[in-house]
Amino acid sequence: MQRRLNEVIAALPEARRSHVEARAQALMSQVEGLGELRRAAGKAQVEIARALGVRQPTVSRMERQADMYLSTLRKYVEAMGGELEIVVRLPSRETVRIERLGDMTADRADA
Repeated sequence: MQRRLNEVIAALPEARRSHVEARAQALMSQVEGLGELRRAAGKAQVEIARALGVRQPTVSRMERQADMYLSTLRKYVEAMGGELEIVVRLPSRETVRIERLGDMTADRADA
């Protein structure tokens, strides 16, 4: 006889069940890529494309690419209604949040 996952979890002792549920929540808060993040936000590629002023195939390519400019990633996240936050964790240091990279108004010739 097959048992459903909910039945198996319900049969666990309270402490174990709480641990399993906490771990499941932690795993659900992590995503593997932009497509999964977009789906978690309840958005379709077409909606993101409209917000970015591009076509849907462009959003599909963005979700598959391995590397992109931070400015592009920021726009993508903002199109979902989110905010991009860059955090650096170094050994023996507190976590540092980067507000912006470089001087946005600097002349390119200075770079």
